[in-house]
Amino acid sequence: MKISAKDHKELSDEELVEKSLQDIDYFAFIYERYEKKLTRYILRISSFSFEEAEDVLQEAFLKAWKNLNEFNGDLKFSSWIYRIVRNTTITEWKKSQSKGQDKKQDIDEELFQNLPSSLNIEKEANQKFDKKNIRKILQLMPEKYREVLILKFLEEKDYQEISDILKKSSGTVATLINRAKKSFYEIAKQENISFIM
Repeated sequence: MKISAKDHKELSDEELVEKSLQDIDYFAFIYERYEKKLTRYILRISSFSFEEAEDVLQEAFLKAWKNLNEFNGDLKFSSWIYRIVRNTTITEWKKSQSKGQDKKQDIDEELFQNLPSSLNIEKEANQKFDKKNIRKILQLMPEKYREVLILKFLEEKDYQEISDILKKSSGTVATLINRAKKSFYEIAKQENISFIM
């Protein structure tokens, strides 16, 4: 029995995976569920244009489909698909660099439309950076720190999911996030970006 577009929203990711293994049409619901957030993620961690990010996402979903039998539920599905998208993004970025096509691109303003007005990195609820300054600081950060901050604060992943996506221990993730926070504030200070009260 086919599921309606309305009913698929009530199914968990894992249930959709199970149904997708029986009928490829269900995989479209997984794609629909993750398309926007994963495109945003690709754009946040890379210098790809929107069109290039869409191509990377298509490639990642092809890989996910080909390996769907290997998804076993030890990870959350969201962690599993984020890992595939991350790895595909890195691979495609390296290919573009080797072809001399690495184009430095500012982080797209649209990516931060859903960003809360404050980035509460140090639990300082009253201290806010505006979105423009957040983008500037993120662009200046080392990639390994930028990525964990994006996963934690923009993608809203918990420590375990970040650990699963990056294939690093939870302790390493905690250390990276702590160092990333310090780096964020150091760069803000160096760039003379102050808190807005």
